[in-house]
This record gives sequence, structure tokens and C-alpha cells, in this order.
Amino acid sequence: MAKKQFKAESKRLLDLMINSIYTHKEIFLREIISNASDAIDKLTYKALSEGGAALDRSALQITLIPDEAARTLTVRDNGVGMTKEELEQNLGTIAKSGSLQFKKDMAQAEGIPESDTDIIGQFGVGFYSAFMVADTVTVTSRAWGSDEAWRWESSGADGYTLTSCEKADVGTEIVMKLKPDADEEDYSQYLKTYTLERLVKKYSDYIHYPIKMEVEHSHEKPRPADAGEDYKPEYETVREWETLNSMVPLWQRPKSEVKTEEYNDFYKEKYGDWEDPLSVIHVSAEGTVEYKAMLYLPAHAPFDFHSREYQKGLQLYSSGVLIMDKCADLLPEHFRFVKGVVDSQDFSLNISREMLQHTRQLKVIAANLEKKIKGELLRLQKDEREKYETFWKAFGTQIKVGVVSDYGAHKELLQDLLLFWSSKEGKLVSLAEYQARMAEGQEFIYYACGEDVRKLEKLPQAERIRDKGYEILYLTEEPDQFVVDALGAMGGKSFKSVDSDDALPESDEEKAEIEKKSQENKDVLDFVKQTLGDRIKEARVSKLLKSGAVCMTADGPITLEMEKYFQKVDPENARNMKAQRVLELNPDSGAFAALRDAVETDPDKAKQYAELLYHQALLIAGLPLEDPAGYTELVCALMK
Repeated sequence: MAKKQFKAESKRLLDLMINSIYTHKEIFLREIISNASDAIDKLTYKALSEGGAALDRSALQITLIPDEAARTLTVRDNGVGMTKEELEQNLGTIAKSGSLQFKKDMAQAEGIPESDTDIIGQFGVGFYSAFMVADTVTVTSRAWGSDEAWRWESSGADGYTLTSCEKADVGTEIVMKLKPDADEEDYSQYLKTYTLERLVKKYSDYIHYPIKMEVEHSHEKPRPADAGEDYKPEYETVREWETLNSMVPLWQRPKSEVKTEEYNDFYKEKYGDWEDPLSVIHVSAEGTVEYKAMLYLPAHAPFDFHSREYQKGLQLYSSGVLIMDKCADLLPEHFRFVKGVVDSQDFSLNISREMLQHTRQLKVIAANLEKKIKGELLRLQKDEREKYETFWKAFGTQIKVGVVSDYGAHKELLQDLLLFWSSKEGKLVSLAEYQARMAEGQEFIYYACGEDVRKLEKLPQAERIRDKGYEILYLTEEPDQFVVDALGAMGGKSFKSVDSDDALPESDEEKAEIEKKSQENKDVLDFVKQTLGDRIKEARVSKLLKSGAVCMTADGPITLEMEKYFQKVDPENARNMKAQRVLELNPDSGAFAALRDAVETDPDKAKQYAELLYHQALLIAGLPLEDPAGYTELVCALMK
């Protein structure tokens, strides 16, 4: 029969379909299987509308037949099949989608939205992905309700032939004659049963119909009745038909019908984790956008979580077919640790079904999932505190970074999830729990920044606040100072560092007393400033200290904790991010009395005292000593 030319486009268009649309050649199997699934769906729709009592649904299936000797891969279905005209329309016209036309016809006939018809194919190009791996593709099909069968055959852009043939059963058979292997392409892998099993599991595991293939297994032969003690088992290779796909995913089942063990087993197998997840979020949403989702909160961070190689994202399915392995747009950065799947018919896909177009539906689903994740975390915080603290140990820093990022755009969403160590409770507490315990008349949420809780418990500048009975939050992680700065306030209460000059409200009498002591000791303060020079901005009488002799605070927007952070993450530019250091002195302490006496009687020793107090303040603040050896010599000299 004379070869026909493709109707829609030239050789260049088919070349585009084969070589440019799809990222990976292995996608061809997903496309061919999806088309086979569509064909079976069409048959069930037609049978229902035309009287489906005679349709044996248990027999509906998709079959894979690899033949290494002939270098052919056959995909066979017993779906609706195609007439001669349909073969010519659907396969002879590139980008003509029979599935899309079927959806339109069903919608018109039944008066239902097209979206209610669960057909995968929309663009009419998936079939041509077969030419990525095959030199020749042969399609034999017999339509439901017809006795005629037709064979379509093509070797690519040079056209196709269409001939009458014999076919015993209704349905379609696609035979792909694979290309010879090349230096960089191993086409023979698509004839290996283990490769086909892997690809079906990866892309088509949740196709609604059984995908079957004959697989070789080694079985022990029956033990002879007269076998002695020295008998060695013998094995034989047996070929057996196996169903490769699981068909019904967990997320499509009602939550009440899924056991905890099933959730956990799915998670560990899918994401390669050895530990059960802390929690699972099973969502079945209906309304303007319909989707199902199954999200997991891991118990620990993956080994590469904090590296550039880590990729966030949820697995994206459309009608049970894997579209994207990691869809980053469905997860905000602050919840990048979440694992899981989302399945919807409402996604707008690009022509290759490999990428998601940015649509309103996508944004709606992403926003809903964000709320669901936060809601589950709050539930764990309230009802399963041990689990939540396990989560916090693994991912608390990520939540804190989320508060700070994007100029604090997410702080209101995330502030309820934060935990900090409590001076009063001796454990991690949330900000809501702190506020519920605030003393009457307490104006601020107090915090102290430092390296660890033990050191913060001994901070001299926090003594007055503790004496008031006020709870202090101990902030021991690098982002903490930036977090409280970003929050600013919560529930009408501002955050206040114990280092702040106005940490405690002052009466007029207290203000007058501080002013009096500052004037009385002005000569000593000036001496200290002159001795230390540019290392400090100012030496002043402290409003903070009670029994302690000295502490270091900072004026201006850069705190001491910020200075330490910049020094650690960017040492080269850290000198431009220095805090304006203030040396605070307690005029009622014995050390200050000794300093005053030395200023009056022995200026050289007074300089040593000033240096000593400065270095002690650095140590208390967790700042590095500029000259540790010099400090040691200074202490030794004063001991003589």
C-alpha cells in the first residue's frame, strides 16, 4: 500500500516531538501505557452508556512483551480500539488527541464538565515518544463493536502505511522495533524485564488497570522421595505472569481504611528512610480545586538537607501518573523538609506532561497544603509534645530561617511554631506558653542571647529581671537574634533583651539615682574610656547590674550576637559589621571601688584594672579575647 504523509506538519515538527519535548527517553513507556489506560477507560465509559452488562471488567489489562531476540517491545491493551478512520485521525495527524476529543464528546453527550472524565491524554503527542527509542512503530487495532482490524506502521517523518489485517480481540497492540545501541544510548535496556519493572513502578504504578509482564523466577525443584541426607536442592527457571503495578495508591483510599503501618511502610520504601515518620497528613480536598495529598513529617533531617544538592518538592501525579518527582512550587521554603505526594486532575500540564504550568490551581493547592502542614505541627505541639520536640530538634532552625526570610513575610504564619528554652520552666516552651505565664504588669517578653543555657543562667545583667520573677527566653542558636528582631512583638508585647538599657521600667527616683551616680563617677568613666580608646563607644554606670561588676552591651542596630554571627559566616567582611560596644560598670561593686581608688592613687594600676574589666566583659558576652596571652599576663601581674 502507498505510504501516506502526516497531515499536521513536516519532518521538522515530528523531529521536535521526538527529540525536544521530553527530557528523558524512558518517558516513552509512561506515555504508551497512559494511552493504553485511556483506551480501557474509554471502553468502560462507552460500555456504561451503551449497556455494559457484557463487559468483563476483571479481564481489562495492559500487557508488556519484551523480545530481546527480535529487539521489539510490545504494549497491548484490551481497550476500546480504533477504527481505520480513528487510526488515521489520531496517529496520522501529529498533535491530534483522540483522548481530548473523547472527553469533549462525552461532556457534550452526558452534559458533564470535561474535567469529570478521567482521561490522561490531552495533547496527542505522547504516542510519538515511541520514536525516541524505536526505528519502526507498528500499531494493530480493532475497535469495540467492529469485526475489522487495521494496522498502522511508520518509521518516522517519512510517513505511514495503513492496511487491513486480522486481529482476534478488541483493543490495540503497539510493537516498537528498538534502535541499535549507540555509544551514548543503551536502547537494549528497554528489553530487560527489570528495567521495565522499574519504569512501571516509577511512572505508572497507580494506573487503574493491571500492567502484566512475564517474568523469570528461579524455583526449587520438588525434592525426590528417595533423596538422601546428602541431597542438594536443584533449581529451575520458570516464567510467570506478574502484575507490576499496585493500581490503587494509599492517598486514593479513605483515611479510615489505611493503617498506620501502611503509611509508614509507604514512606520508608518511597523515600529511603529507616525511621518511621513523625506524622502523616492525608488530605482529600473537594471544591474549586480537587486533589488528594499524603504528606509526611520526617523524624530527622536527611544527610544532605543543609547542602546545595538537596531538592525540596512533592511528587506530583495527574490521574495516578507521575508527572514530576519533585514539584518545588507546592512547598514553601520554610516547609522544605516535608515529603509526600499530590494527585489531581485539575493541574494544567505542559505538552510533555513533565512540567507543571504556573496556574491558579497550583497556587490554591500550595496555600492549602501550607495551612495543613502548620495545623498538623500545632497539633503535635499541643497533643504529642515529645514528637514535636523531635521535629524541632531536626527542623527548628529551618522554621527560624523562615521567620527571617523574605523580610519577615512569613513571621505571622510561623511564630506559633517557635520554641525557646525557658529560664523558669527549664525546658523548651512556645511563645504562646510564655505569654500565658507572664506576670501581672510585665511589659516585655524577655530574652537573652548566648552560646548555651548554662552560661545564660549566670548572666549578671539578667539578675534584676530574674529577681522580679520574670521569665527569660534563652536564645542559643545563630538565627535567634534575627528572629526576635523580625517578630518585633507578639500579642501586643515587645521582645526585650536583658541587655537593653530600658529592660526594666524606671521610676523617677531610680532615674535620678542613676544620673547622680553617673555624675559622681564621671572621672572614673572618662578614665576607662580613655584607656580603652576605640575598643568601646562608652563606659557608663549600669542600670542592669545588681551584684555583678561588669558586662558588655551594644548601642545601635547591630547587637553583640549579630557581630558574632557575621564573624562566623563572613569573616572577611565582619569588620564592617561591628557592634558599638558599651562597657557597663556597677558603681556599688568592690571591683569598681578598687578601680576608683587606683584612678586617684595609682593610674598605671587603674589602667590594668580597666583592661581587666574589659576582658572580663568580653568573656561574659562570649566574645573572643583580642590578646589571650596578654590577658593572662595581666592577671598574673595583678596577682603579685
